[in-house]
Amino acid sequence: MTETDGMTHPAPSPSDWTRVLARYRTPDTARSLFELIVTLTPFLALWACAWWMLSVSTTLAVFLALGNAAFLIRLFMIQHDCGHGSLFRNRQLCDWTGRAIGVLTLTPYDVWRKTHAIHHATNGNLDRRGVGDLPTLTVKEYREKGWIGKALYRLVRNPVFLFGVVPFYTFFLQNRLPVGLMRSGWRYWLSALATNAAIGAALAAIIWLGGWNVVLFVFFPTMLLAAIAGMWFFFVQHQFEETSWQREGDWDVQNAALEGSSHYALPGILRWITGNIGVHHVHHLASRIPFYRLDEVIRDHDLLAQSKRITLWESFRCARLHLWDEDRRKLVSFAEARSAAV
Repeated sequence: MTETDGMTHPAPSPSDWTRVLARYRTPDTARSLFELIVTLTPFLALWACAWWMLSVSTTLAVFLALGNAAFLIRLFMIQHDCGHGSLFRNRQLCDWTGRAIGVLTLTPYDVWRKTHAIHHATNGNLDRRGVGDLPTLTVKEYREKGWIGKALYRLVRNPVFLFGVVPFYTFFLQNRLPVGLMRSGWRYWLSALATNAAIGAALAAIIWLGGWNVVLFVFFPTMLLAAIAGMWFFFVQHQFEETSWQREGDWDVQNAALEGSSHYALPGILRWITGNIGVHHVHHLASRIPFYRLDEVIRDHDLLAQSKRITLWESFRCARLHLWDEDRRKLVSFAEARSAAV
């Protein structure tokens, strides 16, 4: 319930919010180009500086490369907006911009766009898990597994594995094939293989001009840190205690968007680096809103600003959550699941 003019009114439903948010959907072409330029230009400049710095100090070059991960993360968020058709009004311009950025982010655009659309269409649905999300078992499913199944799930949900091994595997290995869409037609194979060819050509040119040191101490640190950070942000957006999972019969895409996505309330600089993706509940409700307008929504609607809000400090507790408890309607740790069974 909300109170205005001394009167109490029902809180807006997810469908009400969808209608309210429609007015934020229109992108500003000049603003979109500006955001692209102020992200791509320093990314390329830092790349060049780190490359040059190798002749002075490998350590300083690595530090510059690690810092450049911030701009690569932002480029991925711009690619993300292209996938939703929210960066430009022209769909083809969005797609070709996304494909070009995909070479820098090691992400075949058309493959990612399709799997991400599946994620939006199935988020929070316990009966449609498996594409574009992180492995999440219910307490009951976990208890029914044998010791090998439990050990493997514990490994996957271990923070060192989840934020160390998985990002490397996803961006350096999995993205080289249209995983999840292997039998969905030539378009996704073309996307993956064409992106691979462009990445291969770029790396070959880098090695020819600068040698393997540029790959090892400039390219690799930037990519790996950006991949790790990206995995963390994706995790916090849906893997928080008061998230929402429902069985097919009770599931609704709009309710899942609002209840199953967090508002990751980050400091200003991190909001800029991540393209406001922390305003994730709004993004899932209205994915056509350009990333640079999401902060407008939060300023204009305090109810959304306070809904599912997680601070940076609070977010670190999410790493200890592992299983969905269907009885208590929340994510719990292995220890909490074990104690509940006693």
